[in-house]
Amino acid sequence: MPVLFRDREDAGRKLAESYRGPVDDLVVLGIPRGGIPVGYHLARELGGEFDVLVARKLPIPHNPEAGFGAVAPDGSLYLNEEMLRHLHLTQEQVRTIASRVLVEVRRRLKVYRGDRPFPDLGGKNVILTDDGLATGYTMIAAVEMVRKADPASVNVAVPVSPENTARRLRPLVDHFHCLHVSDRYPFAVADFYLDFHDLTDDEVLKYL
Repeated sequence: MPVLFRDREDAGRKLAESYRGPVDDLVVLGIPRGGIPVGYHLARELGGEFDVLVARKLPIPHNPEAGFGAVAPDGSLYLNEEMLRHLHLTQEQVRTIASRVLVEVRRRLKVYRGDRPFPDLGGKNVILTDDGLATGYTMIAAVEMVRKADPASVNVAVPVSPENTARRLRPLVDHFHCLHVSDRYPFAVADFYLDFHDLTDDEVLKYL
């Protein structure tokens, strides 16, 4: 797979250069941690407000790097029902995992936002971003939460995505922008970056 970006900041600048969605009354929301440097530079280049939306995947018990869904801070839940059927998880197991992840989502929210209120998205053009998509479930949970705030449009801009995830997301948003959609398997977001280090909470706070 080709290396396309020096780091997440480079990806954010390149996204901004090619973005053709609505930019008036713009709010860019980065999904931490990797989406924060991307979103910061996307917002700066496009002249929008920048903030954070914390959403996290629901990990598969025996393979925590993979997920079967995601949850947003308001409790918005998106589940891959087909995957759940194969995993044979009970409703109680799903609730337990979702509750545990929601605790971490709200912990991060407290660290990143403190007492600062979430921005009013009503009538705004919102771009949701991350450093790349894998299954896309975290982004879908974020999209569903943002839709409830009655924005003018909900848009997704990401540096890289697998083809099947891009197909899943396009019908759910007003504008989907991705610099590189890949049909290769296996797919790993990290493969497209020279520097893809794990960001710390302190690094996230510097951008915010």
